[in-house]
Amino acid sequence: MRILSFTALLLLCVVGNPAWSQNKKYSIVIKGGHVIDPKNNIDAVMDVAVEGTPGGDDGRIALVAKNIDPALAVQVVDAKGLYVTPGIIDIHVHFFWGTDLKGTYRNGPNSLPADGFTFRSGVTTVVDAGSSGWKTFETFKKQTIDISKTRVLAMLNIVGEGMAGGKFENNLDEMDAKATAEMAKKYPNDIVGVKLAHFVGHDWTPTDRALEAGRLANIPIMVDFGSANPILPLEELYLKKFRKGDIYTHCFGGNSNNSGRGRESIVDVSTNKVKPYAIEAQKRGVIFDVGFGGASFLLAQGVPAIKQGFYPNSISTDLHTGSMNTAMKDMNNIMSMFMAMGMDFKSVIKASTWNPAQEIHREELGNLSVGSPADIAILNLRDGNFGFYARDGKITGKKRIETEATIRGGNIVYTLNARVEPVNLPRPERPAGQAQQGQGPR
Repeated sequence: MRILSFTALLLLCVVGNPAWSQNKKYSIVIKGGHVIDPKNNIDAVMDVAVEGTPGGDDGRIALVAKNIDPALAVQVVDAKGLYVTPGIIDIHVHFFWGTDLKGTYRNGPNSLPADGFTFRSGVTTVVDAGSSGWKTFETFKKQTIDISKTRVLAMLNIVGEGMAGGKFENNLDEMDAKATAEMAKKYPNDIVGVKLAHFVGHDWTPTDRALEAGRLANIPIMVDFGSANPILPLEELYLKKFRKGDIYTHCFGGNSNNSGRGRESIVDVSTNKVKPYAIEAQKRGVIFDVGFGGASFLLAQGVPAIKQGFYPNSISTDLHTGSMNTAMKDMNNIMSMFMAMGMDFKSVIKASTWNPAQEIHREELGNLSVGSPADIAILNLRDGNFGFYARDGKITGKKRIETEATIRGGNIVYTLNARVEPVNLPRPERPAGQAQQGQGPR
């Protein structure tokens, strides 16, 4: 297999030699990568310059152009043969990790700590999809949002306790639209939507209360319709309930047309065609989000939809302990899988960057515009024979996306092959006389 060049010249140790950087215009220049920036219609080999305080989190995009002088940078990264994109945005994760064994996704063991599962996939921004509700959000903010290097945003569950199991999630008394909206308005920098999930009754009340909260706070709602018994019709949800910009997640999940419970499918299994009302809904501005999860995606739905040209608006993982080691794995795996189904690379990048940024009304993210936060993914598009599982089978493809490096807020926070040094990470002290690993005595 061809190994692509990715070398980095570390021009100074920032902490030890601050004077060395006084005449440097940029903190980082990424040289020679193929830049894909859907917002700005860039699809070409170009350089990207970042300016900011080394070690801080205030880095901004300074310039995207050809032939930026590397002498102007503190750190120069050679990205020849690689792709440079905006930092990836995953709008469906569960990161309210904690020690409440009865909490499931709310401060419990089903969720994950953010920084361990983002940067390695080029992800710089995530949206926790309803793990917390208005009663528990401030705990989530304190123990996850405020301490993570990853930018963690939240969809606030319409259930006050959040995703704490059926006792709470099927209790209509827990669903307070006014209290949910008030919490969202209290933390507008952190809360980007309202989430409804896991309700098993044949009742529109939870949907209506989520919509009311969304209207009161002027934010979108995200709906997981996977548990209704009997099913609630998607056509009514899309065309009568949803507003433009509301999000339907797990869009390629579902059961057969004849199933009387669970999640209705958007592809008619008798014709392998996307149902007309789903096409109409997407044209009206309803957002179709992947939310792959542990068992919320079917090839029997995704493959015919992609072949018909019905692409998801956003690709997301539904990352939690039950999905990370099964078919889903991580964001790069799902992005690669959609390429295997027939979605082109540029569309996959758009559905993982600029589209989700717009969906959560954070248009400063998901792009490489001058002045935008310096959140950047450097990707290797590998050639080979690759396989991808779903709960109903597998598919093969010739391309796999792999993250070589991730920059968050102007700092290199992840590298795959030790070819770039993450200068913002503290170095552990070594006992006197101990050589650095990989070096012999001088």
